[in-house]
Amino acid sequence: MTQIHIIDDDKALCELLQDYLSQHDYEVVCSHTGRDGLDAILTQKPDLVLLDVMMPELNGFDVLKQLRQKSQVPVLMLTARGDEIDRVLGLELGADDYVPKPFSHRELVARIQAILRRLNPPQSSDSALQLKPERLEASFFGEPLDLTAAEFRVLSVLYETPGEIVSKDDICQQAFGRRLQQFDRHIDIHISHIRKKMADINPTDTIKTVRGSGYQLMVNP
Repeated sequence: MTQIHIIDDDKALCELLQDYLSQHDYEVVCSHTGRDGLDAILTQKPDLVLLDVMMPELNGFDVLKQLRQKSQVPVLMLTARGDEIDRVLGLELGADDYVPKPFSHRELVARIQAILRRLNPPQSSDSALQLKPERLEASFFGEPLDLTAAEFRVLSVLYETPGEIVSKDDICQQAFGRRLQQFDRHIDIHISHIRKKMADINPTDTIKTVRGSGYQLMVNP
């Protein structure tokens, strides 16, 4: 059974989410402080984390920053703050998606399902770029490519159609199950991180920006 770990100091909300998500066949564990949640995640290794931003002592951003030093578990941020800078900061720190409070339970489940979706692109053994969706692992020219779960899904969308131009909106829908909102730069941020990590292995111009259209993967799987 898929395990979800919720880190939120709102105990009433945690109980509501635990009851609702259990009805969708998720095993749910809750922590009410950032420190307790971080320790539990590293021990229990859940399949996905729901992480509240606004918590006393160790806030969600601090938890995420420390978590990403040791784990690439998918993280969905829960935030009552709607500022773009907060959303961008979370994505830059390695969050896979965010949902603003208050949110509908149906939307939350849809976002969880999108994050947990596994892509199965075809690949050949002699490809410069190798993806293993079942493990969220990637390699480039034989070297491990250390991607977050969100970066992996973005790269997987491009990998399925090498040489073709894919719009940012299509990437967002296929990778995260939602439309790209106006002024939302999280696809650009993920692409930037992927490019840097690939360039550290091989300086090949791998992902091309097609202005006004989207992105194009220049490596043939």
